[in-house]
Order: sequence, then C-alpha cells, then structure tokens
Amino acid sequence: MLRYTALRVAQAVAVLWAAFTVSFVVLFLLPSDPVTIAIDSSAGATPVDAAAVAELQARYGLDRPVWEQYWTSLTHAVRGDFGYSITTGRSVTSAIADALPSTLALAGLALALASGAGVALAFAATYTRSPRIAALLRALPPLGVAVPTFWVGLVLLQLFSFGLPIFPAFGEHGVAALVLPAVTLALPTGAVVAQVLASSLTATLREPFVDATRAKGASRWRVHTRHAVRLSIIPAFTISGVLVGNLLAGSVVVETVFSRAGVGRLTQTSVLAQDIPVVQGIVVLTALVYVVVNLLVDLVYPWLDPRITLRGAAPERDAPKEKSVV
Repeated sequence: MLRYTALRVAQAVAVLWAAFTVSFVVLFLLPSDPVTIAIDSSAGATPVDAAAVAELQARYGLDRPVWEQYWTSLTHAVRGDFGYSITTGRSVTSAIADALPSTLALAGLALALASGAGVALAFAATYTRSPRIAALLRALPPLGVAVPTFWVGLVLLQLFSFGLPIFPAFGEHGVAALVLPAVTLALPTGAVVAQVLASSLTATLREPFVDATRAKGASRWRVHTRHAVRLSIIPAFTISGVLVGNLLAGSVVVETVFSRAGVGRLTQTSVLAQDIPVVQGIVVLTALVYVVVNLLVDLVYPWLDPRITLRGAAPERDAPKEKSVV
C-alpha cells in the first residue's frame, strides 16, 4: 500500500509539472505579451512611451530568455508563489484564494445535485418494469449532455428570475442566488452519472449471481440496493475526476452568465488579458484537484470491491516450478 501510494504521488507531481510546462509554452507562443495588452487596453488611442513598456516588461521578467523565465517561474511555483497579476498587480495566490470560496460553494452544491439526480434517474430507469418508461428515462442523459450550458442558464433565468421572480438573476449572496447556477452546472454532470450508472446497472443485473440471489427469495429492491448498486457504482465513481473537471470547466460559463465572482470568472478575464501568472496558477490548481481526486478514487477502490487489488502494493509470490522429466 505504501509503495503504491508513493508511486501515485510521484505520478501526481509529474502531472502537475506537465500542466505547468504546457501552460507556460502555450502562453509564451501567443503573438503578444500581457504587458502590451494591458497598456493597449488602458491607453486606448493615446500613444505609449516605448521606454515605459520596456520597463514594465523588465519588471515582470518578460525581457529575459525563455528558459530563464520558465526556470524562475517553476522554482517559485514549487514554493506556492505564482508571482503577481500583470493586469491588477495583486498576488496570484491571494486572487485565487479570494475567488475560490464562491466556486467551491457552487461546485459543491452542483456535485450534490448531480450525484443525487443521476443516481435516482439511473435507478428508476433500471428498476421500472415498463419498457417505455425505461426507454424514456434512458433518453434523458444524452439530452442533458447535448444541451449547451449557457442556454440552460439563460432559460432558467428567463423562467425563474424574470418570468417567476423566485430566484435572483445575479449576485452571489445567500443560498437563493446559488440555486440557479448550481442547477445549470449540475445538469451535464448529472447526465453523465446517470448514463454511466444505468449502463453499469443493466450489465450487473444480467450477472448469474443476481439470478441466484433472486432464487434465494431476495426482493427486487434488495437486489438493486444491496447487491447491484455497490458493484455498478464503480464505473461512475471512476469518472469522478472527469466530473470534477466538468464542474471546473463549466464554472467559467456559469459564473459569466450569472455574474458570479469566482475562479471561472477569474479564468475568463485572465485568459483574455493574457495574464500569464494568473492563468498558470489556475491551471496548476485545476491539475492539483484532478490528481487528488483520482488518487482518492484509486485508494477507495478496494473498499468498494474487495476483489480489486492495488497493483504493485505487494510483490507477487513466485509460482512453484515444475520438475522436468527426462
């Protein structure tokens, strides 16, 4: 177990390094630099002194060779220091820390809604005896994945904010302001959970042990809840890392539609301004969430299904050698 965990931690560090490196290379290959973009957007048609631009570029280290910029940024990032925002001058760490609570509240509620709705839909689709109802319920997850997130948000705003003034259209104070953004963000994630879990439940219910359990007198409800769901939840649990990624990616659109100040909104403004330090800090944060979630998933596997073992956790015993007969 210790060896397996150490290997996974080493892989997580490699993923974080790769995410930082790729983001640095992509941002460096862009045709302009953040200092020029910030000056052009603030100055408008007024000409800017080239010496002032060169001074700002030197202050942020943009005049140094690429390898030196990369090494300086990497060594500082290892210590948790991603520098300062070029557009606002704030510390990247403090900017992300201020925006993170709003996004965590939104993503947490969206994940709870998506998990509950997805599991309930998959359970109902596999538990009903009506083929028509089952087919209808199975058709809902692909529809939920296909519908654009921003369109769902606009429809919810029109229905429940402007039409029926139940929830506020904008803002981030109070639970009521969190409902519509969370529902918008939860829809595609819950659709993925329902689709994967329904397929897994259908396959599990066809296994021979299910027939044996029913032959012993177990009810359909007991078979579903005590036997089939525990084994079928593993594929849905496996994609939890992807689901977290969907929440982080969807927060960019949702927070823009509902005017919420979170990590998604910060990502949008930083990418448009080509604010390299802030973008790299957000990329590393996203990669860190990915690797932590996937590491936890791998460690929980044996608890869900004892037949799953951790490869590399213990050396395999040598098989007995057969004697050769001459």
